[in-house]
Amino acid sequence: MTESDFERARTPAAKRAREEAILAAAARLAAANGVREVTVTAIAEEVGMHKSAMLRYFETREDIFLQLAAEAWAEWSAAVRGRLENLTARRSAGRQEWEQTAREVAGTLASSLVARPLFCDLLAHTPLNLERNVSLGRVRAFKTRAIAETGAVSATLCTVTPLRMDQAHSVVATATSMAGALWQMAAPGTKLRGLYESDPELAHAIVDVEPRLVDILSALLIGYAARST
Repeated sequence: MTESDFERARTPAAKRAREEAILAAAARLAAANGVREVTVTAIAEEVGMHKSAMLRYFETREDIFLQLAAEAWAEWSAAVRGRLENLTARRSAGRQEWEQTAREVAGTLASSLVARPLFCDLLAHTPLNLERNVSLGRVRAFKTRAIAETGAVSATLCTVTPLRMDQAHSVVATATSMAGALWQMAAPGTKLRGLYESDPELAHAIVDVEPRLVDILSALLIGYAARST
């Protein structure tokens, strides 16, 4: 798509197509290089627009990635709720059986996050900078959507666990915040990761995100269940 193609777009549908093209370009670059490495100029070049023309559709670089984060929240929420709903409800299970279920629930949450590298990357950058260089209206729209998806996943958790809604909400918040943080520590596909793996003295710095996240969430789920009963 060329810049002249964008200039000729006048209808709401065409405007939305431009926005989708910009978002797709940003997602491709971020998936390949990481969110922090992607500049607004690179996005404009990828989509075939001048930077100033592209910024008619999004306020800033951060605005582009905040929109991607909102869409990623919705996609992850729908997918993980579908997986959780397939688990057998064991709200009244005995301790040993519940611990097994807690591990299963934790594994479902962890694997669903690790399967979405861009989402994990965005989860870390959202509070650090994506919410800092956009209008308050954009922040509110994003927060409203993310909170709604958190609530939907939490409600589903309550159907397969003995947790209260506030506890389930904390589990989801912990899962997403830790996934973002651990993903940055793991530094997959970067020179840092290569350094950690090549130097025996730095072996302790290697982070395997999924099992680490499963352990954290399992402990949290078991602890909350014990408190509830």
